[in-house]
Amino acid sequence: MNRGTLTQLFFTTVDRHGGLPAAFRSKVGGAWVSISHREALDRVQAISLGLRELGIKPGDKVAIVSENRPEWALTDYACLCARATDVPVYPTLTAQQTAYILRDSESVAVFCSTAAQLTKVLEVKSTLPGLNHVVVFDSVGKAVTQRPGGGVISLAALEAKGRAVVSKHPTWKAEALTAGPEDLATLIYTSGTTGDPKGVMLSHYNIWSNVQASLQMIPIGGGDECLSMLPLSHSYERMVDYTLFQAGVIINYAESFDTVAANLQEVKPTVVLSVPRLYEKVYARVLENALSGSAIKRTIFFWAKRAGEQWATLALAGLPIPGGLALKKKVADRLVFSKLRARTGGRIRFFVSGAAPLSADIAKFFYSAGLPVIEGYGLTESSPVLTLNPLDRIKLGTVGRAIPGVELKIAADGEILARGPNIMQGYYKLPEATKETIDAEGWLRTGDIGEIDSDGYLKITDRKKELLKTAGGKYIAPQPIEMAVKRNKFAANAMLYGDRRKFPIILIVPNFDNLERWAQERSLAYGTRAELIGLPDVKAKVEREVMSMLSHLAKFETPKKVVLLEKDFTIESGELTPTLKVKRRVVEQHYKDVIDAAYSADDAMAAAIER
Repeated sequence: MNRGTLTQLFFTTVDRHGGLPAAFRSKVGGAWVSISHREALDRVQAISLGLRELGIKPGDKVAIVSENRPEWALTDYACLCARATDVPVYPTLTAQQTAYILRDSESVAVFCSTAAQLTKVLEVKSTLPGLNHVVVFDSVGKAVTQRPGGGVISLAALEAKGRAVVSKHPTWKAEALTAGPEDLATLIYTSGTTGDPKGVMLSHYNIWSNVQASLQMIPIGGGDECLSMLPLSHSYERMVDYTLFQAGVIINYAESFDTVAANLQEVKPTVVLSVPRLYEKVYARVLENALSGSAIKRTIFFWAKRAGEQWATLALAGLPIPGGLALKKKVADRLVFSKLRARTGGRIRFFVSGAAPLSADIAKFFYSAGLPVIEGYGLTESSPVLTLNPLDRIKLGTVGRAIPGVELKIAADGEILARGPNIMQGYYKLPEATKETIDAEGWLRTGDIGEIDSDGYLKITDRKKELLKTAGGKYIAPQPIEMAVKRNKFAANAMLYGDRRKFPIILIVPNFDNLERWAQERSLAYGTRAELIGLPDVKAKVEREVMSMLSHLAKFETPKKVVLLEKDFTIESGELTPTLKVKRRVVEQHYKDVIDAAYSADDAMAAAIER
């Protein structure tokens, strides 16, 4: 593989795909607005030269605090062309969390999307003496941009600065292309599920090589459109957008994760890349629609679901489909699956899932519906993709094979190790942590437990650090248990707990839409959701539903208590990462009293029995 850079990727893509109708689209004032490749080039040049006019030098760190939007991508490419290192910051972080990253990364400038993000940065700017410039995407008024000592400039003004000096920099493109493969492209801070975030140093070549390898496995190109919904601050979506851009795929930025259903209908994408939570929600909604319908509707749905699963089992195994089953599938497609495809826009060729495990049952349902899901696996530290399922050889329950150039092996303790051109340069200013994560031979310790089958497909069994060890010394993998529970229509979220305890318990966030409907049908009296989950009948109902999903577990793995929570886990509360993974330690801290009470009640009962 050649040793390319992201600046090369940008310029060659603009040249190759300049004739396409758009590079990026976003919704502005209720309408979808396009930015062409040529417009992108002009704006990237203006922003890049504007940064130079502010005094930004090659090697400087420049942060981006923004939701997904075209300006994010344009700013990113501008930083790369200025040979600066950009530092993405999740817009959901608090002012203090943002300040930590700006300080640790030694950022000299920061881009903010909105007045709210700007306010957050200005709140902590006085504690960041190295932060000299603040650029805001949206118009926020002269009172803000001209405030003394603020160092605030609008993106429009920055671009104007750059355009004013274009004629003075005829070699701008050539200078941008002097960025080397080993130059630091970006500093991405981990989500901090196990302590302070660490800055992952990724070079141009780390990410570029990952893009080229992934393109060998994902069949995309001109004519495809994607709905981008995951945060660009995360390595997954960031690398995905580079890949889509190079392939000539039009990138449509969803307004938010909450508007995805509506945006799918508007954009009608051919490719969607997301996290398992999206597919879980779609599946739960489809199931609920079927269950809440008439007896005939329910019968048709479950007949179609069974026929689809039978067909999928044979098709995925490469086995011939009997004529009778093929006919059933055609009928099921017309009666049920075609409606699901219509709700996702009607043009999707395939989904991609990453960042967390996807239930094989849900993946099979989507495959049955003509919406195959390519599951992959990776880490920020690996730029991020390590494995992908080939579209023509999907193996459910696995995250696929190693992408070209990547080696995998399983350590003696079951940990997955990876090596390749995409492995990070290290953690910023943390040499000891780097040594703990990457050994002398270049193997990255992923922190995940897994196994590789005879066909080279990787299966993730759990997180090494998330394995629960009961007081009796038994190890429990929580993720498969939680995934099983979340397939029930009465469970919106779940977290297994039991580390160093005598037995596990499970925290359940009910699906309140379904639970409240059930309670109303039984004329149960309650005022608030807290009162609802306190009702004995409700507790018993949810416990039965949860335990019905876990009959396959060994006795030591089976939760002995079901604890209901009034509120779902959120990014804003710090209980979820931006890619919707549960931060176990945070949830444990927030619900310490509830957890302790669950175990105390059991201890009190045991003591009473002994007396």
